[in-house]
Amino acid sequence: MLALSSALCASLATILIHRGLQGAGVYAGAWINVVVGAVAAWTAALLLVPAQEYTWAAVPYFALSGLIGTTGGRLFRVLAIKKVGAPAAAAVNNLTPLIASVLAILVLGEHVTLPIVGGTLVIVAGTILLSLSGRYVGFRARDLVYPFIAASCFGTVQILRKLGLASAGPLLGATINISAALIAVTTFVVASGNLGSLRCGRRSLLYFIAGGIAENSGVFLLLLALGFGEVSVVIPLAGTAPLFVLGLAYLSPTDRGRLGWRIVLGVVLIVLGVALLSGVRS
Repeated sequence: MLALSSALCASLATILIHRGLQGAGVYAGAWINVVVGAVAAWTAALLLVPAQEYTWAAVPYFALSGLIGTTGGRLFRVLAIKKVGAPAAAAVNNLTPLIASVLAILVLGEHVTLPIVGGTLVIVAGTILLSLSGRYVGFRARDLVYPFIAASCFGTVQILRKLGLASAGPLLGATINISAALIAVTTFVVASGNLGSLRCGRRSLLYFIAGGIAENSGVFLLLLALGFGEVSVVIPLAGTAPLFVLGLAYLSPTDRGRLGWRIVLGVVLIVLGVALLSGVRS
């Protein structure tokens, strides 16, 4: 349930960011997203995390996850939404489960059963089918590299977060994660001379803030899920976000006409993959 709630938050964030990007740039979307997360995480941590639970042991893991996932992953995800649109970006980003599951086997030594592997591969197959529909939407195939890089970042950091949770709780971990990301994103924007690109209109700002709240709520829920379950099960379930993105996109008249048979079949495959993974714990 936590992993699926995380997926819903991620899909909502994708739609909101897509709306915000219609009146602002990629750097503004990524930076505001991280700022919202940092403010929320520190407020919650100072109120809810006892002083004795603050530890340096988890800092390297969550700081690195903040650099790779929250900085690199979110920057490329926002860029992907800008280049290929929300549904396709969410679909290709769903390669995250496969990357995370392979790393979980190699690094954490998790026991991955045939249903887990099968469910992951079915979800990925559905994702690929969804992405193929992109040619009819009007983006270049080479632009799919952006969501693929984002997926690689997000898949990698799940291992770091799982290791970090051995020393700290999910709320403290999320706070360290987002703080490292805020420092990294701000430094990058300033060093690259793109400080002026952080300006955006009121409408885009509101969309970005709402997207940041949804995005970071999803990260926190994902950390909670990782604390209770194995990476190879949690991440594929969290990766059902494209299903929710497509449902939300259907509510938009401009996107409804783009939902052809490839997208429908892709959603069916994703649902089948979720069913296989859910059956592992039943």
